[in-house]
Amino acid sequence: MTSSSSVAPDGMPPRKSTPHFSRGVLRKRRSPQQSKKGFARKCASGMRSIDTNVLVRLIVRDDGRQAERAEAFIANGAWVSHLVLAETCWVLESVYGLRAAQIATAIDMLLNHAQLAMQDRDIATTALASLRRQPAVSFSDNLILAIARTNGHVPLGTFDRPLGRLEGVQRL
Repeated sequence: MTSSSSVAPDGMPPRKSTPHFSRGVLRKRRSPQQSKKGFARKCASGMRSIDTNVLVRLIVRDDGRQAERAEAFIANGAWVSHLVLAETCWVLESVYGLRAAQIATAIDMLLNHAQLAMQDRDIATTALASLRRQPAVSFSDNLILAIARTNGHVPLGTFDRPLGRLEGVQRL
């Protein structure tokens, strides 16, 4: 069940069973004054990390108690791995029925969250931009390609038709 303070991003299906994004924890954005280096030092000094189910609770807020506990856990900062981000997108699509545009909104909110540090944020940002350009290719596939490109490991071999159409990919 969603709280009365939640709002749906553009295009959210108006079904009761579909959770809504909250204006709560995920709208907190980094201030321009917040130093990336300062945040990186905080990460290096023992920042916590979170699992997929915690990230999902922060986004969908379908269990108020768990959402509050997740907010409290990340209050002093938390690190999010690529794997957790990819799993979260899979859950949002397969369990909650969100479409590419809605998933892109969620990822953008996470990337700009004041208490969350993403693994290789630039790679996740590149994957997000690609998702917005090519919504037929999942965020996870875009993330895999962005990681491969960044590390100089292209072409990326795949049997996936939509992914196979992207530059730097070889459809087998």
